[in-house]
Amino acid sequence: MFRPAREPQSKRHVRSSYYVVGEGVLADSRDEQPAEPLAASTVEALRKFQFSRLGPQAKPERQLDRPARTELAQAMTDTTRTQPDSANPKVPAGFTYLGQFVDHDLTLDATAAQLEDDITVRQLLQGRSPALDLDSLYGLGPDHRFDGRFYDADGIHLKSGITQGIPGAPDITGQPLAGFDLPRVGVGSLKSERRRPLIPDPRNDENLAVAQIHCAFIRFHNRLATELADKGVSSAVLFESAREAVVKHYQWMLRTDFLPRIVDETIVKEVFAKGRKVVDPAPGEHDFPTMPIEFSVAAYRLGHSMVRGAYNWNRVFDNGRGTLALLFQFTGTSGILSPPPDSPDDPEAGAFERLPSNWIADLRRLFDFREAGRDDLGVTDAQFNVAKRIDTLLVNPLAKLPLGSFGGRGTTPDDIERNLAFRNLTRSTMLRLASGQQLAKHLMAKGVGVKPLSASDFENRDGAQLSEALRKRLAADCPLWFYVLREAEVNGGGRLTGVGGRIVAETFHRAMEGSRYSIVRDPFWRPFLSPVDARRDADVFQMTDLLLYAFEGKAELLNPLG
Repeated sequence: MFRPAREPQSKRHVRSSYYVVGEGVLADSRDEQPAEPLAASTVEALRKFQFSRLGPQAKPERQLDRPARTELAQAMTDTTRTQPDSANPKVPAGFTYLGQFVDHDLTLDATAAQLEDDITVRQLLQGRSPALDLDSLYGLGPDHRFDGRFYDADGIHLKSGITQGIPGAPDITGQPLAGFDLPRVGVGSLKSERRRPLIPDPRNDENLAVAQIHCAFIRFHNRLATELADKGVSSAVLFESAREAVVKHYQWMLRTDFLPRIVDETIVKEVFAKGRKVVDPAPGEHDFPTMPIEFSVAAYRLGHSMVRGAYNWNRVFDNGRGTLALLFQFTGTSGILSPPPDSPDDPEAGAFERLPSNWIADLRRLFDFREAGRDDLGVTDAQFNVAKRIDTLLVNPLAKLPLGSFGGRGTTPDDIERNLAFRNLTRSTMLRLASGQQLAKHLMAKGVGVKPLSASDFENRDGAQLSEALRKRLAADCPLWFYVLREAEVNGGGRLTGVGGRIVAETFHRAMEGSRYSIVRDPFWRPFLSPVDARRDADVFQMTDLLLYAFEGKAELLNPLG
């Protein structure tokens, strides 16, 4: 049986180098200067996740230095500012973490930890390409000699976990509950080893919300596989039949439900109807997708703005008691699955090795089931969690990330280096990412109609409050991540538009096209798991529909704590 390495799995969330096609390897620089490309052998290149660059490189002298990045990051996480909730549209908070789950699907890079000699060149490219194919759920499949450990003995169903009851609790929280935690390694001399999630991408256990969404996808696959078996689908094709259906329903949900909530719907419709102009617009038949660094390092980091500082998590942790810090704490990657100890960054602290039962999510508070015609599964407005608006403010807890969330355990970084905004801005500098103004000019040259931000768009409004000197600097050369958030703030009504909207919509389209199973390449496919509802189009398949199917439409499964 494969024994995971002792190196903390959270380090797989920290990308120390980027292989950019046509440039070479860009490695992190300790002095935070732009990275110089390093030559890579063919084998090294193939073993690295493939990135590409959409636009020009920024000139180093036009990028923000450390003091400017520090000032901007602090303004984006200012404790005196209150970030508004999303409004038009009002986005349920669960979509924040669905977006993170999708990110990990797009950017899984397991080759750094698994350099097995039996993986072929084709598998390295196809298995780790940025496709929306749920490889963070399935890995390389049940027949792979290492990834088979993620599956039950039948090689069809995915393993699921069991929560740990609270000692002495008189109600259901005192019981272990099957299917509500991620499967965990459970063996090893260290608690941190035993707590590790037994899933292809341990980043899906870096906060409890994304972990609970991963659990839902395990249920989704397992229920569909069981139903297909009951209908007589041959065992020889059962797994792949289930996987194809799961992936296509997932893509349909992203196209019709997730994307229109975060991106200007006009852009989404245009891209999916007329194709791409910027992201790999005319790939060859056998070309694999690459990941635009402008998407990965900037545009798709929009979700950081959607995070709340606290959630009405379930009946036990209600009224904002489900704080963001605790959602990190009750995981096996960023936390210790236990109440905070005196030393919160000690991975061996705490008594629990599985998720305590009182921390199971009430999914009715994260997704609005009334949209699916299930008013009986609705909760009060006071209990429901809405995502924060996409804008240039982040909630303050993101100013001091737990060390485990970025592979920092055992180190003592400066306080500013634990600030998520600073980390995003610094990574952009390291990769010489084009400014927002450069990308706007580049997109217009490609025939994309975008409205560049003007100098007046950087005046202080209700987002991050900037000094006059910094405003003038950003009006000339703005880091792309801040630029796309500013577009959403001033032009998008809280949704990505312009440069950011185009990059995200086109990258999703290419990632679906490049998947083994693809609704883009199979335009006549339609979801067949949609509930019968005369009030809705038969082709609708939303995230709530996916959850209703996975949890059998039962309130006691969507909210087991009652």
